[in-house]
Amino acid sequence: MKSKWLAGDPERKNSPGQYLALTTLCAATVLMIPLQRMLPGLVVWAVSVLFTFREPDARFRLRMGVLLGCAFLLAYTPINTDTSNGHFISLGVRFLLAVVGPALILGFFDPGVIRYRFWPKKFRKLDFFYVLISIPLAWAVINFYFFHANPELPTHWLMPVEPEKDAITRLFVGINCVGIWDELFFVNTVYAVMRSLFSFRVANLAQAVIYMAILNKMAFTGIGPVVVYLFALTQGAMFEESENLLYVLIVHLIVDAFLVGAILHYYYPGYSSGWF
Repeated sequence: MKSKWLAGDPERKNSPGQYLALTTLCAATVLMIPLQRMLPGLVVWAVSVLFTFREPDARFRLRMGVLLGCAFLLAYTPINTDTSNGHFISLGVRFLLAVVGPALILGFFDPGVIRYRFWPKKFRKLDFFYVLISIPLAWAVINFYFFHANPELPTHWLMPVEPEKDAITRLFVGINCVGIWDELFFVNTVYAVMRSLFSFRVANLAQAVIYMAILNKMAFTGIGPVVVYLFALTQGAMFEESENLLYVLIVHLIVDAFLVGAILHYYYPGYSSGWF
């Protein structure tokens, strides 16, 4: 039996060194990005590089090498919720490189690992159910997270005292652009590459760590790591079954709609009173 995620490669048994390379990559990402412990993070990152390039499998070295490069790039990226023009450009260029770089490198040297499939091959009732159930779940989780568990969370997004069209537009565009990038990078890139090397369970658990680490650094503090980690697991599971971006993007944009509504409700209660 062959796995659809190995682009035709036979199923393999991972070596201890491969698991160590993956584990240290995840640990280095957490240390360097949300914890900002750059020195120990770089040491652990270097250990992951060592384990990766000790492996005899050239494909493993290339694929993990791409992820290691992304982790290093994002460790030096200003990940925050600033919506100024300068930050849009600075963050946007690095985020774009993290998506386009792996696609170009693997597309040339190892085609078939990253596949931008936006439309499902077939429509399944389970996928529609997942999208529909995400609407009340997203509302409930955002409501609890923002207004009960971590009521100071909306202050990570700075807004003017009075509603301003430009500020609200920037908030909406910024959150949704980052949301789309999340799925292009965490799921279609990180998960897809990890899944080409490891089992579904291992790849999904690992990509969720990367997902959680970067979003925790951006804004999702408090119980955010738990919320984001669980969300990332569901997105990875959806992508595993459907192998397309349509559903994971729709679900993420649903969550972002409630996220924008919660932020506006915090700053301007009368502006979005119908949301929460």
